[in-house]
Amino acid sequence: MPLKKLLPYYKRNLALALPIILAQLGQVTVSIVDTFMVGMLGTIELAAVAFASSIFMLVFIFGLGFSLGQTPHVGKAYGKKQWWKIGVFFQNALLINISLSVILFGVVFLLKPLLYHLNQPENVVEMAMPYFDWMLFSTMPILLFFTCRQFAEGVGNTKIAMWVTILGNILNIILNYALIFGKFGFPALGIEGAGIATFIVRTVMALAFVFLVFKHPALKRFTQHFSWKNFHISALKRLITTGFPISGQLVVEVSVISFSAIMIGWINEVNLAAHQIAIQLSSATFMIGLGVGSANTILVSHQFGANQFKATRMTALAALHLVTVFMIITAVFFIVLRYQIPSWFSSDPEVIYVAAQLLVIVGIFQLFDGWQMVGLGTLRGLTDVTFAMYIAIISYLVISLPVGYIFGFIWGLGSVGVWIGLCVGLMVAAVAYRLRFLYFMKKY
Repeated sequence: MPLKKLLPYYKRNLALALPIILAQLGQVTVSIVDTFMVGMLGTIELAAVAFASSIFMLVFIFGLGFSLGQTPHVGKAYGKKQWWKIGVFFQNALLINISLSVILFGVVFLLKPLLYHLNQPENVVEMAMPYFDWMLFSTMPILLFFTCRQFAEGVGNTKIAMWVTILGNILNIILNYALIFGKFGFPALGIEGAGIATFIVRTVMALAFVFLVFKHPALKRFTQHFSWKNFHISALKRLITTGFPISGQLVVEVSVISFSAIMIGWINEVNLAAHQIAIQLSSATFMIGLGVGSANTILVSHQFGANQFKATRMTALAALHLVTVFMIITAVFFIVLRYQIPSWFSSDPEVIYVAAQLLVIVGIFQLFDGWQMVGLGTLRGLTDVTFAMYIAIISYLVISLPVGYIFGFIWGLGSVGVWIGLCVGLMVAAVAYRLRFLYFMKKY
């Protein structure tokens, strides 16, 4: 297909994707700033943040899936110009996610003693607990923020989330500096200070977004349809039916990443600290793929809702091209600067050496990760999410973890082998998502 025909689709995707990418990078920047500043405290502190972050990510991702389940329904209603239905979906999504945040907090709080039995270094777990507690307290604010954000993105407004996130990150840097190192009259709280800063920032961002949703002219025309009678079973059922498979898929994917961190922790704290650097960097570039994939979800849902099936195919193809270019650039960056980048986060030569080896694998990882995010975003736009969950289970649990264990521990490649397993799982998922989309669109 001539690239000239795809140019309008590239432009439409980028117009939506760039604010999403900046907003997503802002979310990850919170963790990167934590990693950067905590890394100045020492290797054990950095390993503690890695452990706490990998466990909390499971909690956050499960809730995030239900927020993401809102976007295709809002997008299809937007394509059909059913403004009242958009308000109904958003209203019911708020109910689901606020309730879910309370449930998740309670369950994880009760299960917290199990964290001492994951075969991690005892000093790492002890140091991680205060940071983990503050992450847990931020469950409701971060899910509230993402519920508002996915609603706004569903109607094609991606800039509000970008600005809220940018301002939140400025606040996060200031609070991290003050609370970790004891500046501006605050006590030096170490990694607990990083957790407190993150909690405050996420709360401020959530409250700011809720205010804008009901006051911003581009959004309040949808929220004006809020009423008690619009809390009803049919909308809740549709959101849960879409959100649960997305949560399942995300939990499976992130569980593999979290368990990979646990496996790397079996080696030693040096490898775990190096893994934390690698995972934070890959998370930052992952947001490029997520931004393009999320824009793809929005555009596919709009066009599929309006029965524009050829445009749906063209949109998906354009997104695939864009993410390939982005990820090749980031891969070259990681591989060429593999020794310099880790030195920004740690002064420990052993950590830098191991992280440099991991960044070579991360460079390859990025490409497969971008492809699978675009494929997944396309299926979400079509609300074809249950099959995606099955693909994730096979790709990550059945393939990725065993391959990582074989390469890492049986063949002796250590943390590099675990990351090879992650790459293989992503490659299988990317191919399967693309084939599923082509099969789905044959009907139209």
